[in-house]
Amino acid sequence: MLPHVAPAPDKSMVLGKATIRAAQELHLSNAALARVIGLSEPSISRIAGGARGIDPLSKEGQLALLVVRLFRSLDPLVGSDAQKRLGWLRSHNKALNGTPAALIETPTGLVTALAYLDGMRAAA
Repeated sequence: MLPHVAPAPDKSMVLGKATIRAAQELHLSNAALARVIGLSEPSISRIAGGARGIDPLSKEGQLALLVVRLFRSLDPLVGSDAQKRLGWLRSHNKALNGTPAALIETPTGLVTALAYLDGMRAAA
C-alpha cells in the first residue's frame, strides 16, 4: 500500500490568502489593496473569499509578494503590536518624505517603504 501524499498547495491560492492576511494586518481596505496591487475591488473580494488566487508570476503577484514582505518586515520592528503598526503606517515619515499608507499605493512607494524597513531591520 502506497503512503498518502498530499498534493502540493496551489501557489496562487497561497499568495492570495497571504496577501489578504497581510492587508488585514496592515489595515488596508479592499479598495486600498486593489490600488496597491493593481486589481479591481471585485477581484480582491473574490480572492478574500477564496474563489481565486494571485499568480505569483504576474505583475499583480509581484506586487502582492511585496505587500506580504512589507508586513513581514514591519511586524518584528513593532513587536507584533497592531497599534504601533498602524501608527507607523499612518504617520508622516521624514525618511520616506510621506505617509507610508499613501506611499505604498504606488509600486515605487511600495518598493521604497520596503527598502526602508529592510534597512531598519538590518540596523537592529
